[in-house]
Amino acid sequence: MGSGWSSEEERQPLLGPGLGPGPGAAWRNREAAAALPAAAPGPGRVYGRRWLVLLLFSLLAFAQGLVWNTWGPIQNSARQAYGFSSWDIALLVLWGPIGFLPCFAFMWLLDKRGLRVTVLLTSFLMVLGTGLRCVPVSDLTLKRRLIHGGQMLNGLAGPTVMNAAPFLSTTWFSADERATATAIASMLSYLGGACAFLVGPLVVPAPNGTSPLLASESSRAHIKDLIETVLYAEFGVVCIIFSATLAYFPPRPPLPPSVAAASQRLSYRRSFCRLLSNLRFLMIALAYAIPLGVFAGWSGVLDLILTPVHVSQVDAGWIGFWSIVGGCVVGIAMARFADFIRGMLKLILLLLFSGATLSSTWFTLTCLNSITHLPLTTVTLYASCILLGVFLNSSVPIFFELFVETVYPVPEGITCGVVTFLSNMFMGVLLFFLTFYHTELSWFNWCLPGSCLLSLLLILCFRESYDRLYLDVVVSV
Repeated sequence: MGSGWSSEEERQPLLGPGLGPGPGAAWRNREAAAALPAAAPGPGRVYGRRWLVLLLFSLLAFAQGLVWNTWGPIQNSARQAYGFSSWDIALLVLWGPIGFLPCFAFMWLLDKRGLRVTVLLTSFLMVLGTGLRCVPVSDLTLKRRLIHGGQMLNGLAGPTVMNAAPFLSTTWFSADERATATAIASMLSYLGGACAFLVGPLVVPAPNGTSPLLASESSRAHIKDLIETVLYAEFGVVCIIFSATLAYFPPRPPLPPSVAAASQRLSYRRSFCRLLSNLRFLMIALAYAIPLGVFAGWSGVLDLILTPVHVSQVDAGWIGFWSIVGGCVVGIAMARFADFIRGMLKLILLLLFSGATLSSTWFTLTCLNSITHLPLTTVTLYASCILLGVFLNSSVPIFFELFVETVYPVPEGITCGVVTFLSNMFMGVLLFFLTFYHTELSWFNWCLPGSCLLSLLLILCFRESYDRLYLDVVVSV
């Protein structure tokens, strides 16, 4: 079924040291390509099963995002059902970025053992985490601890589902499909988080002052039962995905789809040295990590942010849902465009972050309507939040492809692991401060346009390069 390890011969790189990227790689690759016989066969075969592999990985990423964002959209109901405090709610969201602390261990596993082992371990952690949340106990203190433990285990699955998309696309897809595959695999995690905005508020009623029954013990028990229904459903979905992955998820295709997929890569230690000494990479990494980390933290407590402007839990859920869904659709479309017209990644990012800066400024000023006198309506809140989500979320796969192109031949998993680690650290710091300043959130809104503007300036100063694409084009010709 393709689940076994490939042979030693299959694991050997098809390109020798003379064709591997490195100092002076462009000239060596050009000379080596000119020396190849005209009829020499090169790597470039793709397999139909690549779409099944992409589907399984994308479903796993979807489930991880769904489980991570379970509590944010229904936090008011969770407070009443389980007695969660403001610190508990923030910590439930914080388990996502905390799960990235052992990120580099997962990236080492991906680099050394491949996709199958890493994905199986990730899905198994998710099974344990979602199962832990479903343990039936009557003691609310113990139940809260089990829920926190489950969220922590699900957070540990984050490094794989967030970082491995470019590795999967390079391993299985040809050069003219890589950006699209990266977008699908990376965007499904965001789509899972978006569905949590939809599923939670629609299934679980929000406690409010309109009905006295909501204050009764029977009403609290009803809300708790509905929350546990959601938890059991998520556990079932994760178990199905784990079973499918265990049955079929090959580590790599029999033959590589491109020259870049077959070429030698740097070692784990040398990769970190290359990344930390590359100023261009550090510049574009900050351009990604700061605004995406701020936006992820902001989205996780969107319900809390919109409460002062009298937006209900259901409306906040719909705003979060459509902002992420729009970002996923536009992100995949942008990636497909990048596959057709290569060498345009920087221009695409400049356009996206120009829109993100304008829309985030619009949202922040709208929330200050007592000073700015801008109309504060459902339409303006929907429009500004959705546009912000579209521009920022759709930039993720474009950033991932640009990272890999910039530092190639550093392995894709290590490259994306570093930048997503930074992004989650920014997100974690913001959420930590939020636990102490949750009564005043205007400062959080101002972080959005500030981070987007900073990223726009960094992208503008960035000098792009396409080392991996150049290798594919030159050697395969």
